[in-house]
Amino acid sequence: MLMGHKDFVTVQISNENTQVQIHKPELTGDKVISSVHSRFLIEKGWKGSRKNIPAAYLTGYFAGKKALEKGTSSAILYSGTRQYTSRMAAALKGVSDAGLKIPADEKTFPTDDRINGEHLKIKNNVKNIKSSIDTGAKAK
Repeated sequence: MLMGHKDFVTVQISNENTQVQIHKPELTGDKVISSVHSRFLIEKGWKGSRKNIPAAYLTGYFAGKKALEKGTSSAILYSGTRQYTSRMAAALKGVSDAGLKIPADEKTFPTDDRINGEHLKIKNNVKNIKSSIDTGAKAK
């Protein structure tokens, strides 16, 4: 990655939250361009888990928007030794939907009904939260 000069996305999913970071590799160490933690969803009225597929998607979406504001246009996924999961795929789809070019096959991303949380008992309005991220990004 360092030799390829590609910015990269990391996704960390803990027992309670999701964190998405976009990094720029440099010789002196990786520079974090954008970092978003799923706790921001609480401010948006989020109920329930902050590590499920819709939460991972929105966290990735917000990280992607912040990276775009700082001039990043593309990135690759770096998963390290972690297995590629549906929550990681949802976060990557969020980064991609925010506008960053991500080399990934669309077939590996969760379906829209999973992204919107149709399968969950506790429903959140993903579209409203996504639009509030968009208006917040435009206001800055």
